[in-house]
Order: sequence, then structure tokens, then C-alpha cells
Amino acid sequence: MTALPAVSTDLPVFSADLCDRLREAFLRAGYHADGVIDTLGGAANAAFGRGEPELARRASLDAGDLGTLIRLFLLGETESEADVKSAFAPVSIDEAVGVGLLRLTSNGVRAGLDVRPHGDDEGGAWWVFSDLDPDLLGHPVPGHHVLGVGHASLSLVRATTRRPVGTLLDLGTGNGVQALHASRHAQRITATDVSARALALAEATFRLNRLDVELVKGEWFAPVARRKFDQIVCNPPFVVGPPRVDYTYRDSGLAGDDASALVVRQLPSFLNDGGVGQLLASWLHVDGEDWTDRVSRWLPAETDAWFVQRDVADPGLYVGTWLRDAGIDPRSPEGRAKSADWLDWFDANNVDGVGFGFVTLRRSGGKTPTIVAEDLRQAYDDPLGAEAATWLDRVDWLRDNGDALLETSFEVPKTVLLERVDELGAEGWLTTVRRLHRTDGPGWQHEVDELAARLLAGCQGALPLEDLIELLAAAQGLSAEELSASAVPVVRELVRHGMLLPVR
Repeated sequence: MTALPAVSTDLPVFSADLCDRLREAFLRAGYHADGVIDTLGGAANAAFGRGEPELARRASLDAGDLGTLIRLFLLGETESEADVKSAFAPVSIDEAVGVGLLRLTSNGVRAGLDVRPHGDDEGGAWWVFSDLDPDLLGHPVPGHHVLGVGHASLSLVRATTRRPVGTLLDLGTGNGVQALHASRHAQRITATDVSARALALAEATFRLNRLDVELVKGEWFAPVARRKFDQIVCNPPFVVGPPRVDYTYRDSGLAGDDASALVVRQLPSFLNDGGVGQLLASWLHVDGEDWTDRVSRWLPAETDAWFVQRDVADPGLYVGTWLRDAGIDPRSPEGRAKSADWLDWFDANNVDGVGFGFVTLRRSGGKTPTIVAEDLRQAYDDPLGAEAATWLDRVDWLRDNGDALLETSFEVPKTVLLERVDELGAEGWLTTVRRLHRTDGPGWQHEVDELAARLLAGCQGALPLEDLIELLAAAQGLSAEELSASAVPVVRELVRHGMLLPVR
């Protein structure tokens, strides 16, 4: 691969008038999420998602102006000036070239920026501006690169709670996609970024989608000093390793996982009481240290926190993944040098893995905080954002009713099943594992013993927990006090995971 090109100081400026006319062109052509999906069809869409573009190209050939836009922006092909002129009307090619949206070549017209249709489950027809990825550029991305809507961005979208709020801060907005989704539930949105180029493209995104978003430039929380919000979302530069900045979208200049630690430490002080913050984060797995202890030490006082670890990568895989993300071949001299520097840093700091996941924070307003850090590496389909909201509700309930668990009636939701694993022995089948499995949400699983399974069988909303324990203790010839002492912690955990719900 070639060396990184020089960083351009040019910033794309899309006026409101230009964005209105560009929006007109896209809508007329049907260049939106539903239009693209319908035109390409299932097989071509699936192939395109796998990085196989030929089926999509073929499907676009008879799609007129929409096909031109698909080939131009999604497939990175060169199109004729006549076809581009038709697809962009009433925006002229000269206007689009002038703001960097298109570029002229000897063979025709190519995309200068990525403008990608984006939608949500509520039928949103949005577009997101970003820079072209390495495959379309043909070389590694520059340091000021503004990333498109990738898997990390989408995972944060799905992990964010969507309850109505008055004010929301999108910290490190990048291309603006988090703010787009926030517009569904937030009355006023503020978006910040350290990168002037990111803010310029985010502003274009908001203007094209006719959203009123306050944009402020600066590092971390400095642009909103002394302000508070009802909700904060953040996709920070969470890549861990040596303290350097190769790419502003992913590197913080802080060593190790200090960027994630900084956001976790500072975010709660910018929340109103009861306000919620949610972010992507990475943390080091250091030899001899429990990762849950590490992240818990980041927290300020009076903060409820839920750390969810979705993946753990070994250092070699981690380095190779992020090199390829920037378009750098790990086999090239540049890639080998960067790999060596990165891996040397991991070795010097006794790092044997890098954890990645979501963090939900809430300013508890003087109440005793609840702090939970747990693994959630299994596959699941439901968005985590709804689960995070109800997790906070259940934490509140446990905090307010923790001393009255025994007087409370519970029920097991219909979505919770009891799975058994039986092993054949000399006297027939013997149950060796009993596992509760919640089939909705993130699919929580809990192994329970026979007594716990019998106790839960009685949780049908009729009798308080105390009566059920006494009945079970009498039937088993056990002490009700001892059974109660062992049952209450299990009940708390099941309530927190939505596998046991209070009735009254």
C-alpha cells in the first residue's frame, strides 16, 4: 500500500439550499434505504453485504437514475457525465464537484464522498455523509478520515435507550448517525467532535435530513463545560494501544484504555439527576487482574453502571483487525512496523486480551449505586437498548424494595424456559444441569439447582416468596431460615435479568 496521503485542510460546506436540492434528487430517484433494497433484491443485497458487488451492479443496470446513484456511491464505479447529470438534477455536476461530493476523471465521474441511505424500524429515510472507505479510495485512509456507518455505530444505535428526553448530547458525533436516531426521542440535540471535518460532514448530514442540531467543536467534554443533559451517547475513539493518533476517528492519543476510562469517569457529571449515558468502550485484560475490577474503578460516586462485555480479542487478532480497518496490509513494511510497535506495547503492559462492549451509566442522585459488570458474548437478536432501559427500572425496584423481597409475590415470565441436561447412568437418566433461559432480550441464562427450580415453579403470582420458601422447606425437611438466606441472592439476580418479575 502507498503511504498516507497528505491531510487536506479543505472542509466540505453544504448549504441548506444545496442540501434541499440534493434531497429532491435522491427522493425523485428513490435513492433511500427501501428503494435500494427493493431494486437490488434479496440475493444481491446479501452478496453486497458479503463484499461481493457484481450481483448488485447487474441489478442496478436497468434502474435508471437510482442505478446510477447505487453504482456511484455504493459500488464506487465511474459513471458518464450524462447519467450523473440526470441523476443529480436539479444539482449540477459543477456544484457537486465544488463541494467535494463528486470528482471528475478522464473517464467520467466518480464519488468524492460517501452518501449512504440509512433507515430505522420506524420507516426513517435518512442519508449519512462520510468519507470513502479504503476499498473505494484504493489506498489507506488519511488521518482526518470520517468513518461511515459501520458495525460499531449500528451496535451503539441498537444499545441506546429510546425513552423521550428533553436534551441529548452526542459526544464525538462523527458522521452524525447517533444524532439521527436520537431525533426520534430527544427534543434538543447537541453534537460535538474534535474533528472539524467530521463536524462539516455531520452538518451536511443534518441539513440533508432537515434536522436542527447544535454543533460544537472541541475535545471530550470541554465544548459543553458546565452544561447538563438528560441523555448522553458516545462512540469515542476507543482503540487501545500506544498513545498516538494515526486516525482521529479511532485514536485518542491516550495510552491503553484511558480514553474509555476518561469518558466513564467524566460523563456522569454532565447528566441531570436520573440522566442516562451510553457508550461503546474497550478495556484491557491484564494478566493477574479481573477486568470487572478494572472497569469498576473508573466510576465516580453516585453512578449506577452496567458494563456488558460483548467480545474479547487476543492482541494479535486485535492489531490485525484495526490495521485492515484503515486499509493497511499487515504484510506490508508499514503494516509490520505498526504491528511490532503495537504488540510490543501490549507485551510491556502484560496485556493478554482486549475486551469490548457497552456501558450504561445513570446519575443516581444520592442513592446507593448499583454496579454490575458481566459477560454477554452469546448471540442475540433483540436490541440491547430496550433491555438497558428495563435493567435500570429493575435496579430501581430492587433498590426501593430490597428489604421486602420476602413479602413480594413473583412470577416467571412466559419467555423464560427451564432446560435440563440429563446423563444416562446405572439407574437411568440423571439430571446434571438445570438452566433457566430467557428467550427474549439478550437471552440471559442461569444455572439453578433442584431446590431453586422447585421454588421458581411456585412463583406464579399467588403467594409471597416467604410462603413459598416455608412450604418448600417443610416438604424437604430443611430450615426455612437457611433456605431463605440462600434464595434471596438468587432472586435478586433473576429480577435484575428480567427472569423473575414482581407482582405486588
